[in-house]
Amino acid sequence: MQFDLSKEIDVIRFREKVEYHIRKQTKKLELTEKRTVRQNSYFHLLLGWFSIETGNKMDYVKFHYFKKLVNSEIFVVAVKDKFLGHVETIRSSADLTSTEMATAITRFRNWSSEAAGVYLPEANEHLYLEHIQNAMYNYKEWI
Repeated sequence: MQFDLSKEIDVIRFREKVEYHIRKQTKKLELTEKRTVRQNSYFHLLLGWFSIETGNKMDYVKFHYFKKLVNSEIFVVAVKDKFLGHVETIRSSADLTSTEMATAITRFRNWSSEAAGVYLPEANEHLYLEHIQNAMYNYKEWI
């Protein structure tokens, strides 16, 4: 069940649900924070713009620069494999909370400016983001 805690009705429903489980003495519950569509769209635009500006494919940028180079402490995870022993795997960005993703995006924006000389706009720079969206449409087969 999902709740949008920016809406008062969902806050009330969420509290009622939690209180219900407390009264029933439910043994275990899991609370997860989901990223918003807006955050995902913004992330996609940043990857697209960096790809256009550097001439790299988006998948390459996401895997090698965003995950491995800039945000390795968030994405690179050591797991034990039955046959290989300890191996490093890369987490999916879909598994991140909105807070983890915000941190990863901020780090990528900073790194992009400093190391690559590519300015990536903030989430509130709507005209710039619209420009990127149009550019991505024109380059959609390439990126």
